[in-house]
Amino acid sequence: MRTRSRRIAHWPLAPLACGILLLSGCADFDGTPTAQDWKPAPELTPQAGPQPELPGAEGTNPGTRPPSTPPTSVPPPQGCKDFDEAVIGTCMDTVAAVTALPGGQSPAALAGERKSGRVYQVASGAEKEQYAELAVDSTGGGGLTGLALSPSFAEDQLVFAYITTPTDNRVVRFAKGQQPKPVLTGIPRGSSGNQGALTSDGNGALLVATGNAGNPAASADPNSLAGKVLRIDTSGQPAQGNPNPSSAVLASGLTAPGGLCKSPDGSRLWVTDRAADKDLLHRVTPGQALNSPAWTWPDKPGVAGCVDGTSLIMVATSTAGNMQNLPIATDGSISGKPSVTMDGQNNTRTYGRLAGMEQISAELAVAGTVNKDGGEPVSSDDRVVLIVIQPSAAIPGKD
Repeated sequence: MRTRSRRIAHWPLAPLACGILLLSGCADFDGTPTAQDWKPAPELTPQAGPQPELPGAEGTNPGTRPPSTPPTSVPPPQGCKDFDEAVIGTCMDTVAAVTALPGGQSPAALAGERKSGRVYQVASGAEKEQYAELAVDSTGGGGLTGLALSPSFAEDQLVFAYITTPTDNRVVRFAKGQQPKPVLTGIPRGSSGNQGALTSDGNGALLVATGNAGNPAASADPNSLAGKVLRIDTSGQPAQGNPNPSSAVLASGLTAPGGLCKSPDGSRLWVTDRAADKDLLHRVTPGQALNSPAWTWPDKPGVAGCVDGTSLIMVATSTAGNMQNLPIATDGSISGKPSVTMDGQNNTRTYGRLAGMEQISAELAVAGTVNKDGGEPVSSDDRVVLIVIQPSAAIPGKD
């Protein structure tokens, strides 16, 4: 993945949906009803901004630098100071969840620490600021593993999180500096498979990926919330337009999900997963089980967050510490083997183990590192980094 040096300009984010679904729920929140059924959003990506150039990795345009030319040298970090301008947050612990923030003159995000439950606001050229602290239980792979802005964040300033408690996994909501309120509780927890992921569907609802809590049978049980992709309204009830109106379940069959992501036009939804014998990427079809993965990794690189860049899907890995880039055909299928970038090989930089990832603009994504969770941390880890989204033509697949 190539990036070059230049100060980041203004990055407008995708407009956030204003409607909040309101059904009778397990949490008492106000909202405005919507009559929209589950369907692809007409447009989820922001307006294209200027082509970003970030230092310390490869450029975004093929041919701008000969393949044999090494990337621009970036001095190693000194304590919490990182000289790589692609790094917008430093000295955190296991940043398993990120979500992009709208507005501002430079890219900004919220970053969640899996083990501590602390949420920080980070931005290019600014010191990190604590945003909230959530009480979590990080055993069994759980803790704080998912963040998503409210579908009406511009009005309500609310953030949703997927967390593990001593008794369950759950979705909560919070505002800056405030204690969280439960939204969806009772998601089973166990000795493993407690991690989850969150994103907005672009139509006023939330998408939630849940682990199987160490019980494979729960993934296939329609009465269990474990091992599922759920679609809920902001009160935690089944969202209007779900395949089964009385159920939050959109798809079933997950073990330990790492990330959810949508295509720019909203026509595709993906979820990454880590099964016992392989890692998987699923394309989610509402109402159908996740039994035919779009791609599998027998070597188990630890698939985590993902970004659909229209012509390729980028999958971060939390064990191998690289980016897996899969080309997408015009019909939405995976059209070739993944190429690997951000691994420190072939003149590419690496930030080590990557976890949560979310798209900021048509050209830019944000990701968190988890090097303090079994990796080889540098002095400024764990970090939040900016990643350029490349066209698939610039990343040929490996044989």
